[in-house]
Amino acid sequence: MVKKVALGVGLIVAAALLQSTVLSGIGLRFHAVPDLALCILIYIAYVNGTMTGQLTGFFSGLMIDFLSAAPLGLNAFVRTITGALVGRLKDTFYLDNLFLPMALCAGATIFKALLYFLLNLIFPTSVPAYDIFTLTLWVELGMNTLLAPLLFALLKLLTPLRQRQKENAL
Repeated sequence: MVKKVALGVGLIVAAALLQSTVLSGIGLRFHAVPDLALCILIYIAYVNGTMTGQLTGFFSGLMIDFLSAAPLGLNAFVRTITGALVGRLKDTFYLDNLFLPMALCAGATIFKALLYFLLNLIFPTSVPAYDIFTLTLWVELGMNTLLAPLLFALLKLLTPLRQRQKENAL
């Protein structure tokens, strides 16, 4: 499990750096960038379960907090909760190539926006929130949803991220 968490954190931090440098320069006029790091976390949590999901979410969120101007612990909190909840869904649905990745990433994006909104109510000066009346959230939601099947297909190629099947199963 330590290898999966370490590999997951490395991939998520690399994706966060990619989306904050390259993709933000390409960003649409709505200043929306797909949250590749969130989608990678969703894949890792869904495939490996709650413990791996929340550990990967916490450590990757903490690294993202160190790299960004966000308050320390904000991304760690949001990604830990998200990884734990998605990890609870492990083995509930068949992981197809199209619909489930789209649904999981869309749901996680909406959940992230809702958490930011609730945290903004508690800490209005330090936690930014999405404005639902602008298109930024909706464009990010669309990009995350459309990129999810491609990202999940690429992540399926990395066998160290997948849970080992029990060899002695009857």
